[in-house]
Amino acid sequence: MINQLSWKVGGQQGEGIESTGEIFSMALSRLGYYLYGYRHFSSRIKGGHTNNKIRVSTQPMNSISDDLDILVAFDQETIDLNHHELRPGAIIIGDSKFSPVLPDGCKAYLFSIPFTEIATELGTSLMKNMVAVGASSALLGVKADDFQSVVEQIFSRKGASVVEKNMEAIKKGMEYFHNEAQDKIGDYELERADGKNRLFMIGNDAIAMGALAGGARFMPAYPITPASEIMEYLIKKLPEFGGTVIQTEDEIAACTMAIGANYAGVRSLTASAGPGLSLMMEAIGLSGITETPLVIVDTQRGGPSTGLPTKQEQSDIFAMIYGTHGEIPKVVIAPSTVEEAFYDAIEAFNIAEEYQVPVIIVTDLALSLGKQTVEPLDFNRIEIRRGKLNLTEELPELEKGQYFKRYEVTEDGISSRVVPGVKHGLHHVTGVEHNEQGKPSESPINRKAQMDKRMKKLDKLTEVFPNPIFKDERHEEADLLILGVNSTRGTIQEVIPRLETEGIKVNHGHIRLLHPFPTEELRGMVNKAKKVVVVENNATGQVAQLVKMNLCYQNVQSILKYDGNPFLPSEIYNECKELL
Repeated sequence: MINQLSWKVGGQQGEGIESTGEIFSMALSRLGYYLYGYRHFSSRIKGGHTNNKIRVSTQPMNSISDDLDILVAFDQETIDLNHHELRPGAIIIGDSKFSPVLPDGCKAYLFSIPFTEIATELGTSLMKNMVAVGASSALLGVKADDFQSVVEQIFSRKGASVVEKNMEAIKKGMEYFHNEAQDKIGDYELERADGKNRLFMIGNDAIAMGALAGGARFMPAYPITPASEIMEYLIKKLPEFGGTVIQTEDEIAACTMAIGANYAGVRSLTASAGPGLSLMMEAIGLSGITETPLVIVDTQRGGPSTGLPTKQEQSDIFAMIYGTHGEIPKVVIAPSTVEEAFYDAIEAFNIAEEYQVPVIIVTDLALSLGKQTVEPLDFNRIEIRRGKLNLTEELPELEKGQYFKRYEVTEDGISSRVVPGVKHGLHHVTGVEHNEQGKPSESPINRKAQMDKRMKKLDKLTEVFPNPIFKDERHEEADLLILGVNSTRGTIQEVIPRLETEGIKVNHGHIRLLHPFPTEELRGMVNKAKKVVVVENNATGQVAQLVKMNLCYQNVQSILKYDGNPFLPSEIYNECKELL
């Protein structure tokens, strides 16, 4: 028996590739296996190669694997594009319909199984993906009954007969493989999992759940890859809690509507990707100068312009921190796991209201759409903090002709905040510079006072933010400190034991608060390392530049990848070895 393997299904987009991977992984998740999945898909509705790579293990892991054990192919292109990942002795299971052939030099076993023919005999060729699930699952020792609850969940709305037919397709796939191929290959049977119930979800769903749990009740947004799942989740769930989602005409409208709702006291968010973030920049400045809370999710993808809408990149870092004209306080939070995405979404709303600033939650495509096993969430950790917000309490009566001092200069830079309707809370709101009552003012003295007030709000945030850096400090003195952000965390964690077995002492820091930058937290780690390397998916080393700039430390090297694909563990391992 084996304790982990890597499985991939591929074909043309619109051919059921995503659902094939979904059904396969859901069944294994319910058996208690740990999974990590990454989808490669094209920027179109139908057509173009797509694949879904899923890693299965009896132990926790958060990275795709270097190699591949099983490839399920619905066309020859899938074999031609992916065979280089197959380890010697791996298995290719192809649909007989396209007469699969093994590429030159490929040392895998190829089995041609009539997915389409079997499905057609059962009533429709559309069930060929279920035949493929059955055939590949037979390798692993998974039973047909293990798919029953998944098939019922997905197909029950279409009737009992559809459920029965799909289950029959899985069984036929298993039977065919057992009869024709099982005795010709080695043992691929998985060790039994522990059977515990865990979540299996993408980062976007975790953020949406976190927003809901954190009290968000309104989301204006414009659909964009890879952020749309946040909107889709909340379209279903927010009405159950008295909230709503509005699809706006563009991201400018989405951002300004979120600002308006927050001004009225309703926790609101919007979500987008790089192109949408660019459109929001002026509105983010409005949030900053009016000191109105705002939460934005930026799910990074390949840029610039339309770029690579469905591919991995981490190139919006500078845009999020420095993109707005003028100077405002803002917060940029970077979760590195699906679990962190849930809790960080809640914290983003708390910070936005406590400090009255825009907060950006940044992810990347691999974290947004990659599916991970997550331990049950602890809802007792949820805390709602609204800061200096007055929703109902009557304020002292104002002198004639005076307004409430909404922008009063205070020691901590944070003023009392009211919503429309609070008695004696009348004040002026404008995007131009203003005095304490919100009335426009171009006085140099007032300008400096208001700028100083706003800019000092976040002076202490790095000291109170929960875990601004994920730290895996194994050594008091390390040969190498590896730094990263977002989805590279799991891949880096997999590389460390490989380097350690060769006698290389490695520490790992994953930056979770990009702005304000946790300078002193990181300085302690840097001082313990002989070499510092930053792993990131961009061409200019943006995170490495932040490290250099904030620590005044120039001896930082970069491992960069910007071809649209996430890092493989072997790539980071080989680069680290070369640097050392």
